Amino acid sequence: MIVENTQTQMRKGILEYCILSIIAKGETYASDIIAELKKAQLLVVEGTLYPLLTRLKNNGLLTYNWVESISGPPRKYYVLSDEGRNVLEQLDKTWQELVYAVQTAIGDRK
Repeated sequence: MIVENTQTQMRKGILEYCILSIIAKGETYASDIIAELKKAQLLVVEGTLYPLLTRLKNNGLLTYNWVESISGPPRKYYVLSDEGRNVLEQLDKTWQELVYAVQTAIGDRK
C-alpha cells in the first residue's frame, strides 16, 4: 500500500510537466495528449486529463483553438501561452535538478 501511494504521488507530480511538454511540441488535440502519455507509460483517462487542461488554461498556461473536423464536431486544439512556455522552462530546470538530486542520493546503491 505504501509503495502504491508513493508511486501515485510521483506520477501526479510529474503529469502537468509532461502535458505541458507534449503541448510545447505544437498545437495538440486531447486524444493526442492521451496517446503520448500512454506511449510514455503514464496511463491517463479523459476524466483525469480534461480537468488538468482546464486548470492549466485557467492559470494562463494554455490557450486553445477550435478546428473544424470532417469526421464530426469541431475539435479543441491546445497551445502553450507565453506564460506556459516560461513555466515550462522553469520546470525543465527543476526537473534537471531533481534528476541530479535523486541520482546523487541513490548513488551506487546497487
